[in-house]
Amino acid sequence: MKKYIAPLLPPPLRRRVMPDWISPAIVGVVQLSGVIGTVSPIRGGIDLASVADALETAFSLRGVKAVALLINSPGGSPVQSSLIYKRIRALASEENIPVYAFAEDVAASGGYMLACAADEIFADESSVIGSIGVVSAGFGFTGLIDKIGVERRVHTSGESKAQLDPFKPENPEDVERLKALQTEVHESFKSLVRHARGTRLGKDDDLFTGAYWTASGARARGLIDGIGDVRSVMRERFGDKVKLRVVGDKKPLWRRGIGLTSLQSPHLLGEGFAHGLVSALENRSLWSRFGL
Repeated sequence: MKKYIAPLLPPPLRRRVMPDWISPAIVGVVQLSGVIGTVSPIRGGIDLASVADALETAFSLRGVKAVALLINSPGGSPVQSSLIYKRIRALASEENIPVYAFAEDVAASGGYMLACAADEIFADESSVIGSIGVVSAGFGFTGLIDKIGVERRVHTSGESKAQLDPFKPENPEDVERLKALQTEVHESFKSLVRHARGTRLGKDDDLFTGAYWTASGARARGLIDGIGDVRSVMRERFGDKVKLRVVGDKKPLWRRGIGLTSLQSPHLLGEGFAHGLVSALENRSLWSRFGL
């Protein structure tokens, strides 16, 4: 009798019909690391444009069962934080895929807003979590400009156009206007956290003061769901054979096209260095608030 040999199925169909114990679950992993705000070749960080492709890829992986966000951010732009949050929630809803967030060194301020895009949030024991507030920081150079004998000339067609100029004394009305704006942004942030965490959120009076905690304190207040790393938690949820697929790795410096314009125009090189130095100082100040 002729032996029957089952035909091989083409790879895509084979993957669809294979049981999970043969074809392990796939978890798309996206790293969200750095200060949140405008990203350029000389200023790293996170904004929607820089992470959109990675997010789309993670949610569209063949056989994907979940998406994991590895978050390491002290915050930054509230607008970019909100845009990334909304994109993650939209993709999760469209694809019907659960999202898990894993805080690394810090998920604070806008970084915590990104974590709130997940269905569940986990952290390391020493992670810094929270800082649900709004801050504006800058420098005043009025004494310096007088000392070096420089005259400041600013011409505007609107009385509020040059408010909070660092080379002019603070105007109390400008400060009040800024505080009113901060209050609006803060209320939006609080509303987002309440919506994302729901009944899991605690009643602590310090929750929305800008205070922050390590994982145990954050868990007690309902800011996170548990303590653990991405590998252990995903293996617990999807089995020991789960595959973590990291997408959206940053390109090395030499592949980003950095320096081409600057090398052609030396004055742009100096300008880029100056902007890069200021950005580095701003970024350093955000990290240093959390002892990092």
